[in-house]
Amino acid sequence: MPDPPSTKIRYEYIYRLHVAPAFGRRQVKGIKPSDIQRWVSELSERFESSTVQTSFLVLQGVLELAVADDAIRKNPAKSSIVQVPKRVGEEVTAWPDERVHAMIDAHPEFLRALPIIAAACGLRQGELFGLALEDIDFDEQTVRIRRQIKKLGDKHVFALPKNDRERTAPLPAWAAAAIRAHVAKHPPLLCTLPWEKPNGKPRTHNLLFRWTDDQFVRARSYSELVWKPALVAAGVIPSPTKDARQRSRFTTTRKEGIHQLRHYYASVMLAGGVSVRELAEYLGHADPSFTLRVYAHMMPGSHDRARHAIDSRLFKPRPTTTSTEAMA
Repeated sequence: MPDPPSTKIRYEYIYRLHVAPAFGRRQVKGIKPSDIQRWVSELSERFESSTVQTSFLVLQGVLELAVADDAIRKNPAKSSIVQVPKRVGEEVTAWPDERVHAMIDAHPEFLRALPIIAAACGLRQGELFGLALEDIDFDEQTVRIRRQIKKLGDKHVFALPKNDRERTAPLPAWAAAAIRAHVAKHPPLLCTLPWEKPNGKPRTHNLLFRWTDDQFVRARSYSELVWKPALVAAGVIPSPTKDARQRSRFTTTRKEGIHQLRHYYASVMLAGGVSVRELAEYLGHADPSFTLRVYAHMMPGSHDRARHAIDSRLFKPRPTTTSTEAMA
């Protein structure tokens, strides 16, 4: 299967930014494993492991093409002396209920239903922006996640959700009520975008959310003008500073992104007894084992589950007889 357009764009960006400056003007025959290891080490001092890994993957692919074209005999990137740092995943933590409610309250009214759906249904950011009225089934109490809005270069497209998988998730009454109230006050936006690539076939959907210019919601605008100010209002991050052009600069990390509402959703599902397999389906994970690796620490302890299982079935009030009554 060919790489999706977004992957190609990322690889081209990584090549221009990290690979070309180091190796773009060198003859492939002169690139040694020690050169690659030195480059990897330098990148590791300045960037996260995911960026280093992707940069190395791009370089390795370029050199593999050189091998296929008989320009070099061996790929120096495959030498045993080249060691690329592995990604170290941090343990995911879920926000408490109070913080989630504070973030919802801090959103402007015309977008307040967005974080509600994120926390109640576990959608990703692009899926929230691409959610349409026709995806909501109030009778069946479900939401179908069938598309996302994705940025490709300087263009935007409709595309399948991550892992190219549509899915259906339960629609809690809390979210259904919020959607009904939102639609009553803010009619859906009839939006047409190309499908999957900038020159793809146009598709039109009734998007639930629109920006102040009556266009679809763009990730950067939402992040800088809504999400981050909400973080400040909720007391999650400090107030922004001003740069030389008097623009607000927020201090955030990955731990304060909208993905936190997805983690919150997962934690609530697991605490409520939803299985990992079901949760993986609701979240759109391709493999339940990935869900387990990310969220296993949020599952109730085995001792707690065992106690609850017995208590819920066997510990029920029932009539008792005294020894005198038994002998009568």
